Amino acid sequence: MIYLSSATILGIILSFIAHALIEIGYLRWAEHQNLTVPFYNGCALPPVLQITLLISGVIGGFFLGRFWWRKIYIERIWAKKTKSQKIN
Repeated sequence: MIYLSSATILGIILSFIAHALIEIGYLRWAEHQNLTVPFYNGCALPPVLQITLLISGVIGGFFLGRFWWRKIYIERIWAKKTKSQKIN
């Protein structure tokens, strides 16, 4: 459970970073085009895009956690790799 929670939090953090990079790029582009940018509660991105990025981060982080949980704890790839290295 902690593994999935940590991966989900990582996904949320990465979605915030992606959000910031997209917004910075959009604001730079708008400045070069001399466009007026509407702000939605302090953010230049539309609320639908903000919510989409957040949900993508949560879902992506959850599935990343499930993937690595299976690889590390169920399939035990790490244990198999160290055993094969000791045999050689």
